[in-house]
Amino acid sequence: MRKKVTVVGAGNVGATAAMRLAEKELADVVLVDILEGVPAGKALDLMEAAPIEKHDAHIIGVTGDYSPAKDSDIVIITAGIPRKPGMSRDDLLSTNMGIMDTVAKGVAAVAPNAVLIIVSNPLDAMCHVAYNASGFPKNRVLGMAGVLDSARFRAFIAMELNVSVENTHAFVLGGHGDTMVPLPRFSTVAGIPITQLMAPERIEALVDRTRNGGAEIVGLLKTGSAYYAPASAAVEMAEAILKDKKKILPCAACLNGEYGINDLFIGVPVKLGADGAEEIIEIELTDDEKAALDNSANAVRGLVDDMKRLG
Repeated sequence: MRKKVTVVGAGNVGATAAMRLAEKELADVVLVDILEGVPAGKALDLMEAAPIEKHDAHIIGVTGDYSPAKDSDIVIITAGIPRKPGMSRDDLLSTNMGIMDTVAKGVAAVAPNAVLIIVSNPLDAMCHVAYNASGFPKNRVLGMAGVLDSARFRAFIAMELNVSVENTHAFVLGGHGDTMVPLPRFSTVAGIPITQLMAPERIEALVDRTRNGGAEIVGLLKTGSAYYAPASAAVEMAEAILKDKKKILPCAACLNGEYGINDLFIGVPVKLGADGAEEIIEIELTDDEKAALDNSANAVRGLVDDMKRLG
């Protein structure tokens, strides 16, 4: 039976994810959105590109109907609104909580065995909403953040050292935001730690740029935010699950005592396979790294507490 991935949200991230999934021939794709005609139009456009791109993935787009998502292997959720001028943080949180709750319940009803990959912001908090609304076990709810943040760090390392991005590896832990924790000690070029390849002040500059990677793009675009790299990050996670690759990627996963953190979705190294998050990898952190991760966890915990208050 062919694999099926549903992408909820046909905006830039969702449509780009659908394109990448199809062009890699990873699965047939269902694109869902609340906007009339938009998912169907984008799906048709992608299907018309298929003869040129030489793939036979089937893509359909539907408005407000989850039934075509039946028995999906993976559901990538990008639905939500960006923060608008004059909108308070609570307003954004409350609105996106409602959207995520509706979407997670809708897809859980038709695809009860799917793995959920959450892309909507604020990402770590939205994982909690999806987890509670879907009723899925924790291994089948994941957040896409660490893959994106690590990719940004890798790109900046490659630019700095003028080396192939294929040679770069990087780990970024923690919440998706200002408190994320890039780990230079575990970041390498062809196996060589970057701490041996560049001065501490240059590493710190790249760490800072990674933390502000999303804001940098928003500042350049003026309207809108990043979507090529976020879509690629979600699809890399989907590929690892669909192909049961046992690939270790940094993802937002629900911790149950790992790293001394309980009942919280936060970015850590995760082994991804057919069952979703098959193992959380615990690495030994220095006191400073652990303090930074705890600080990031506290920021995420604050968002979760805010959601309970907004209820």
